[in-house]
Amino acid sequence: MQIQRYSSEYRFIWNDFIESSKNGHFFFNRNFMEYHENSFEDFSLMFFSEKKLVAVLPANIKSNILYSHQGLSFGGLITNKLMKTELMLEIFEEMMKFLKQSGVIKMLYKCVPHTYHLLPADEDKYALFRNNAKLVRRDVSSTIFIRNKLNLQSQRKRAIERAKKNKLIFEESKNYKDFWKILSFNLISKFNVAPVHNLTDIVKLVNLFPKNIKLFIARKENDIHGGAVIFENKNIAHTQYLVNTADGRKIGALDLVINELITNIYKHKLFFSLGISNENNGKILNSGLINQKEGFGASAVSHDFYELLIK
Repeated sequence: MQIQRYSSEYRFIWNDFIESSKNGHFFFNRNFMEYHENSFEDFSLMFFSEKKLVAVLPANIKSNILYSHQGLSFGGLITNKLMKTELMLEIFEEMMKFLKQSGVIKMLYKCVPHTYHLLPADEDKYALFRNNAKLVRRDVSSTIFIRNKLNLQSQRKRAIERAKKNKLIFEESKNYKDFWKILSFNLISKFNVAPVHNLTDIVKLVNLFPKNIKLFIARKENDIHGGAVIFENKNIAHTQYLVNTADGRKIGALDLVINELITNIYKHKLFFSLGISNENNGKILNSGLINQKEGFGASAVSHDFYELLIK
């Protein structure tokens, strides 16, 4: 087993591996990871077995703690079809030695939720267990299984009917500027936070990944009343940002958008993710938010975070 820290000379090898992996995501592509490279000290790792690349770990380091990457929603070890359970145990054994020699005292590890797997890929969870990793956070992501989705709740149906009566138009849009104004206002006024991506960031990422990042809105004339920014992966579409204006909430704008995405735009996907409804490292559940998502027929998928001491 050979472990190599990522450097730019491996860019094409890394990106090709992500594309052919069994649990990858487009935001593990280096072009996505490096849009905010100045915010993190990269410590991504590449694992070679018999000179073949079998796994990569998107990661950054801060104060002698390794994070599987703080700039990404999730992402532990990304693997391909060569990965076997015993090989994963070997990877963890060698990785622990490598990290100790590098001065790392612990690792905070975010698993890839199973809904993003093209093939089963929980070998890392078993290796975490074998190495006495501690579960320190669990978020609940509301996810719809498109091919066997539950029925809409009556409240959601009524909201969709209001949107249709108000003649809202659903469409894909490039108007990120106006969408970001609404999104920023909502987040500042409700939670006193800004969007994770600013307008410049998201426009740059859209240009880099036009097939993966899309905006859908509900509008009346030229005014956006609701919408969603979608991060689209191979088997799943995820609502990275959701927006409703005050008027939009009254007339069901966001309900219309979500319903159209589920029933038409992404009906060919396996899963549709509406994201997490947690605060305080998963210990607080936003009941109103998750009730709305479950009203569309969503069920819980866990996002697990582990702490692994390096001994």
